[in-house]
Amino acid sequence: MSFSHHFDPTSLREYDIRGIVGRTLGEKDAFAIGRAFGSIVARKGGKVVAVGRDGRVSGPALEQALVDGLKACGLRVLRMGVGPTPMLYFLNVARTCDGAIQVTGSHNPPDYNGFKMVLAGKPFFGAQIQEIGRMAAAGDVVAESTGSDEPIDIEAEYIARVVKDWDGGDRALKVVWDNGNGAAGDVITRLVAKLPGQHEILFPEIDGRFPNHHPDPTVVKNLQALIKRVAETGADLGIAFDGDADRIGVVDDAGNMLFGDQLLIVLARDVLKTHPGATIISDVKASQVLFDAIAAAGGKPLMWKTGHSLIKAKMAETGCPLAGEMSGHVFFADKWYGFDDALYAGVRLLGIVARMEGKLSSVVAALPPVVNTPELRFECDDVRKFDVVREVAARLKAADANVSDVDGVRVSTADGWWLLRASNTQAVLVARAEATTGEGGLARLKDALGQQLTASGIALDFERAASGH
Repeated sequence: MSFSHHFDPTSLREYDIRGIVGRTLGEKDAFAIGRAFGSIVARKGGKVVAVGRDGRVSGPALEQALVDGLKACGLRVLRMGVGPTPMLYFLNVARTCDGAIQVTGSHNPPDYNGFKMVLAGKPFFGAQIQEIGRMAAAGDVVAESTGSDEPIDIEAEYIARVVKDWDGGDRALKVVWDNGNGAAGDVITRLVAKLPGQHEILFPEIDGRFPNHHPDPTVVKNLQALIKRVAETGADLGIAFDGDADRIGVVDDAGNMLFGDQLLIVLARDVLKTHPGATIISDVKASQVLFDAIAAAGGKPLMWKTGHSLIKAKMAETGCPLAGEMSGHVFFADKWYGFDDALYAGVRLLGIVARMEGKLSSVVAALPPVVNTPELRFECDDVRKFDVVREVAARLKAADANVSDVDGVRVSTADGWWLLRASNTQAVLVARAEATTGEGGLARLKDALGQQLTASGIALDFERAASGH
C-alpha cells in the first residue's frame, strides 16, 4: 500500500514534533511519524523502538497510531505505557533500543501533544525532524511489513536506579513534591517511599487536563500551592515537575523559587568536588553569576545554545558531567546517562541539602544580587528574526562591543549584560537583560536593547512583550 502524508508545517519544530490536537496534530500525523522514523531505524539495521506517553487525554489514540506506524516498518515496539519522559530514556538505555519516542505535550496546555525522539542513543532534532516531513511527503519509507508490540514494565527498575545514587545519608528531610497532575505521579509515590525523611505529594493523580495548575514549574504563579505548603509544613524544600517530568522547579525553605541558573550553581559546586576542573554547561540565557560561580568552584564554565537537544549533544562532545538550562532541564552525566531527568536531579538535590550544614535558602541568599527583566518576546517574521540578530551583531561588533554570538547576541557592559536571540520554535525574537548595578543599570541595558531593535525596524512595546503576548 502506497504511503504519503503532509504535516502541518508548524508542527515540525526544532526539538520535537508538536501541535494542537485536532487542529495541527492528529492520529494520521502520529502514524506518519512512526512510518518515517521507523524507516530511518530500519534502514540503519535497527529492530527495536521503545514508546511511552504522558497522561494527556489525546495520548492513547496518538500512541496507538504511532505504534501502528512503527510496526508497519517491521519493528518490535516496547510499550512503556504512561510515565515520565526520563523513564522512557532510561528504558532506551537499559534495553539498548535502536530508538525511542515519547508522546508528550511536555509543559504545554492540555490541548497540545507531541513527540520527543531518540535515535541510536542520541537526541533526534533539527534537520532530522525536517527529514521526517520530507520522507512522509515523498512516501520515502521502507516497504510495509508486519512488526510486533509488547508491554514492558520498567518502573521498578528505573526507581531502583534513581535511588541508587542517593547520597544524603539518613537525615530526615521534610520535602513537598508537586506532581501537578503530570505523568510522574505514580513514580514519585513509589520513589519517595524509598527515601528517608517526610514526603508529601501535591496533585499526584495523573490527569492530562491539569485541573490544579499549568504544568510548567519554571513560572512562579504555577508554584503557589507548593510555596504555600512548604511554608505551612516548615519543609526543607519543595520540588515540582512539568507534565512529563523532564523539567524541574525548586522552592527553598523560605518559599523562594530557584531559577534554573541558581539551581545549577548548587548542583555544580557539588559535582565539582569529585570532578575538579570539569566543564559545566549552561545556555546563553543563564546569569553571569552562574558562570562566575562555576569558575570560582574550580570548574570550566561553557556557555552554549539554548535547547535540550543541543545541550545533550554538546555534553557528549565535551565529556561534561553536568549541564542545565534556565528552562529547568538538568542533565547529569556524573553517575547518570546524560539525559534530562527532573526526578533524578531532584534526588541528587535532596542529597546535597541533606549534607548541608545550613539551609538551602542561605546558599541562595549568599549569591550576588542582580536585577532582571522577564524574558521579553517580540513578534517577528520567521525568516526576518534571524536577519535582525545578524544585523544587531554586525553593528555591535563594528562598534567594538563585547559580544558573544554563540546563540544570538549576548552583550556584556559595565552594567551587566543583555541578550537578543531568535526563537527556534516560534516567530519571535527573545530578549533578556540582567544588571549588577540595580534598576538604573537595568534601564540602561533595556534602552541599549531598544535602540538596536528600533534600528532593525522592530516596533517596541516592552510592556506587551513582557506580558508574553
